[in-house]
Amino acid sequence: MSDEFDSVKYEIQLTPLALEMLIAVKDRREQEKLRDRIDQLKIDPEKQGKALVDNLSGFRSIRAVGQRYRIVYKVEQQQVLVVIVGVGRRKDGDKKDIYALLEKLLEG
Repeated sequence: MSDEFDSVKYEIQLTPLALEMLIAVKDRREQEKLRDRIDQLKIDPEKQGKALVDNLSGFRSIRAVGQRYRIVYKVEQQQVLVVIVGVGRRKDGDKKDIYALLEKLLEG
């Protein structure tokens, strides 16, 4: 029976904002690596990345393209769905930092 659960594949859904952020990555190779990394979330998304805290509690984050990018997502267990809410560079202390941007956008 555990084989059945091992093969469960989650559907991936990008919010309009996340899609916009992904398209905004001008370097095609980086964009391709981000797409590949997002694709890997189809299997065991809760075992990947780390749980976020504070204002982004309930979301998870994985690193991509070396350490530069973060993909922020939420796992919807009931629907076997991974919702990608943001994709961007990690620049601690910068207002363009992916976490800072998402915190602002999710507040409103």
